[in-house]
Amino acid sequence: MAFHQQYVSIEQPAVSQLIRELRQNLKLTQEKFAVHLGVSFPMINCWENEHATPSPLALKQIEMLLNQLSESADATVRERSQEIREKYFS
Repeated sequence: MAFHQQYVSIEQPAVSQLIRELRQNLKLTQEKFAVHLGVSFPMINCWENEHATPSPLALKQIEMLLNQLSESADATVRERSQEIREKYFS
């Protein structure tokens, strides 16, 4: 129950912005970002356009991706990923 509550606390407009910021930080199209997360392109599009909210499990995957990127060899990616993680998951 706590796992679910942790990720439900992110409001829809913030989720939309989180998805967009992360995708742009990675310099990926919606299609490529969808493949990276293991979801469909329409799902990424819906998330970014506030038509749907990622499941708690999808949000956990996104947080895990941010954690991985926070250890990137690319300083820009690393710093931006840390900023995004702190902004949405702190």
